This record gives sequence, C-alpha cells and structure tokens, in this order.
Amino acid sequence: MEQVRKLLDKISVEQIKIELLNTAYGNADTLLARLDPRTLFIWYLFFGIAPWFIHQEPVLLGMFVFMVITTVMSRISPLIIAILCMGLLSQAGYMLVASWFFGGNWDTIMPLAVLTLKLSVISLASVTAFCAMDPEKLSDGLLKIGAPAKVSFGIAYGYRMLPNLLDEYHHIFLSFRLRGKAPEKHGILYWRSVIYFVKIAVLSFYPLLLSMAKRARTTVEALETKGFSYAGYDAEVRRIKLAHLRMQGRDYLFLAISALYVVLLFSLT
Repeated sequence: MEQVRKLLDKISVEQIKIELLNTAYGNADTLLARLDPRTLFIWYLFFGIAPWFIHQEPVLLGMFVFMVITTVMSRISPLIIAILCMGLLSQAGYMLVASWFFGGNWDTIMPLAVLTLKLSVISLASVTAFCAMDPEKLSDGLLKIGAPAKVSFGIAYGYRMLPNLLDEYHHIFLSFRLRGKAPEKHGILYWRSVIYFVKIAVLSFYPLLLSMAKRARTTVEALETKGFSYAGYDAEVRRIKLAHLRMQGRDYLFLAISALYVVLLFSLT
C-alpha cells in the first residue's frame, strides 16, 4: 500500500505540471538545445519521414539506437517517455492480438514489429526535436522558415498555457467533487466510482472551455493593442526579432554526423 501511495504522489497533477514545465523550459543547457532551430527542423524532416520508406530491419534498428541516444542527450521527461511507450505498446499489442485472432503467424508478426520500430523512430525523433526547443525558440524558428506569425505565436502560446490549463482543470475537477456526492458504495470492481469520476471529468471540460475562450479573447485584445498584427508581418520587425538565429559550426557538425551515421548503416547492410 505504501508503494502505491508513493506512485500516486509521483503522478499527481502538480507533478505532471512540473514535468510539462521542465519539458518546455528545462532543457536549455543540453547540446541539442544549443543548436539552431532550423538545424533541428532539417534533422527531424529526415528522421520523421525517411523511416516510412526504409524496409531494412538493421537500418531501422540502427536508427532507433541513434534516436535513443539523442533522446537521452535531450534529457526528456520520464513522463513524456512513459506516455510514448504506453502508446506504442498499446498500438502494437492491439495489432498483435488482432493478427492472432484472425489466424496470423510469424509472417504476420514480423511486419507488425517493423511497423512498430518505424513508429518508435519517428516518435522519438519528434520528442527529441521539439523538446530540445523552448516555446520562444520554436516560434522564432518557424518564423525564420517563413511560417505565418499567427501560426508560430499560436504554438508558443499553447506551450505556455498548457500547464495553466491543466492546473485550472484540476481546480474545476476538485470543485465538482466538493459540491457533489460520491457513491456510498463502490460496487463490483468500483464501477460506481469509475462512472462518478468519468462524469465529473467530462463536466469539468465545459467551464474550462469557457475560461479558455475568455483567456484567448483577453490575449488577442492585448496583442492587438500593442500592434501584433502589424509587427508580425513587417519585414524589419522580423529581421530584428530573428537576428540572433545563426547556423554555426556545431549545427553543421551535428547534421554531418547524423548523415554519416545513416550512410554507414546503409553501407553495412
């Protein structure tokens, strides 16, 4: 029972919020975080698309090992890794059970394993690339490659607002529990309690949506007052804002090492 309580303490709402903040802002001193965002975009463009067109298992396995190394270097939050692993395992397990149910054999399992390996490489590349950039850096990188100002701002704003929204949702959920009445009896397998908490979880979204709409309207009005629409599309403002972005020697070195590693994988197969 003590171990269960410790596990629940680790997955509390406050801890999840801290993990989200660390994911967005806590990796500024890593090697990948010091790279130019355009470097990470180019790197992710290859490792996020190329695995779909690669069918050699040794090459995919080598790319997976490389992704694991870069993920460790980026110091990704254990919460993000756990969610990623749960998604991959659940998807792979679902397809495996379905294949067995319809009479599949080893010839069916191998393609599913290769597909899971491809998804793992792409998922780890996504996590590594975007967790290595804080919201401001990601927004500036998108602006630098020509993305609309509203798109880059929306992504950065979403990064910043997610912990606050999670915290507010938690408060709304607790307020429903304080004003409501929990089931007196849990029922078999706690089915009454499960239905009660699911109902509260769904109802808590409605006040949150209203609060999000109010926050968005207040933010838009504040930005328009400061001239956001004009500044976002003015060439001189963009030049000043993005003057700090420069691809340096470490960016080219990182891309070169990645390219050489992939070439080596293909040459060995």
